[in-house]
Amino acid sequence: MDSTNKETKKYTSFTPEEIKEYIVNIRKLIIEGKYTISKNQNRKENVDFIENYKIDSKKEKGILLNLEYDDFCYAVDNEKEEFAHEKLYIFCKECELDSWGELELVEVYIKINISETRKGNEFMIVVSFHKRNKPIKYLFK
Repeated sequence: MDSTNKETKKYTSFTPEEIKEYIVNIRKLIIEGKYTISKNQNRKENVDFIENYKIDSKKEKGILLNLEYDDFCYAVDNEKEEFAHEKLYIFCKECELDSWGELELVEVYIKINISETRKGNEFMIVVSFHKRNKPIKYLFK
């Protein structure tokens, strides 16, 4: 029996211009309402984060629209086999959030996947949207 462990590859060979272009596309999709933040049972960390910091959809949108190229960390292959051709882009954005009446500076870990719908339109899925929970290196900071 062959048990090959597929290692997640990190991609860091991006230029600032490539990431700026990616962010332009992100903003376009957000403005057009062609995005969602994963809040299913597999994404409890996202749900807990949004609830703990009382983040409404306007605040979610604001955080995503304010991503800058220097918030970018790296990209990885999608681990799901049927989506192996897709790359997930990881950002970490420092935000001031309300933690039960106290303003707190929080590093928000954001993992984005842009894929195509059956009709061929782009749609953005924010796979991760929570407080950073592991060390991270920024590509351009």
